Amino acid sequence: MAVDLSRDDFVEDRQGRTFSDVLNDPAQPFDDVLAFFSDADRQRRMEESEIHHDRAPLAGVIRELEATPAIDAYFATVHPIETKRLRQAIGVVVRIVMERRGWKKTGRKGSMGVRATASKGQPSHNTGGLAFWFIRAERYELAAGMPFESVAQRCKRLASAGSRAVSKKP
Repeated sequence: MAVDLSRDDFVEDRQGRTFSDVLNDPAQPFDDVLAFFSDADRQRRMEESEIHHDRAPLAGVIRELEATPAIDAYFATVHPIETKRLRQAIGVVVRIVMERRGWKKTGRKGSMGVRATASKGQPSHNTGGLAFWFIRAERYELAAGMPFESVAQRCKRLASAGSRAVSKKP
């Protein structure tokens, strides 16, 4: 079931309320952000990004988000320091959606892109990776536990099993 996120929901959140500057700035495409993340298919892709691709939820929808005309235009024309607040607010929106769908933060960040060398008077963007405007995104796990082990977990388990097998030899 989709999480329908409104401005009121955002303001009621402990972190969301700290972004009143983003909420109250008519130049920022925040209503477009809320509408984007209230979509059930996108929320499903965000979850699949974690479950099946071992990537941050934002990675599952980032290209579509950045291709949204109002959002792309804002990032492309506004000073990087000002766009940072919108990027942070998007992170809060992702957290609210994921938590309402039964996920919790891991405290780790996943890579989204490789930042280009800064150029005076140019917006800060990436030269590689999944995202053009975002560098990192929060990682999440299901509160009830993940259905699959990560590659790192499987390697650790295999190494542990291998060391037990070696120690059993005479």
